[in-house]
Amino acid sequence: MNKIAIIGLSLLILLQGTNIHLKDLVELGQLIEHYQFHNEEYGDNFMVFVSKHYGELKASHNEKHQEEQKDHEKLPFQHQQAPCAQQLVFVLGTDSFMYSSAIIPRPSKGNFHYQMSYSLVWGDNPFQPPRNA
Repeated sequence: MNKIAIIGLSLLILLQGTNIHLKDLVELGQLIEHYQFHNEEYGDNFMVFVSKHYGELKASHNEKHQEEQKDHEKLPFQHQQAPCAQQLVFVLGTDSFMYSSAIIPRPSKGNFHYQMSYSLVWGDNPFQPPRNA
């Protein structure tokens, strides 16, 4: 049962990442049916069909064949590719946030000193402490 759930979630993430919706998968039958129509009517192979509906020839094909517009709207992968940007803003309290005058202390001197360790960790191994030049 866990494997089925993992495979299902993985496929869901894959399909959403490539912007394929469930509606597109349901409409694949319409794609095959419309391709068969183009193959019989115009003699188009699959690459020409894809170019006419999703590629370079899309604009000219739509202009020439206005009567097929309803069939074209039923084809999958016709949704717009909108950029997906999301911005989150958290404002906790406007009074304390906007009018606060916080003083940030600056350290005058570093509080660091080095003391030689006499443990065996620092032997002739590759882990050596830094040395003054």
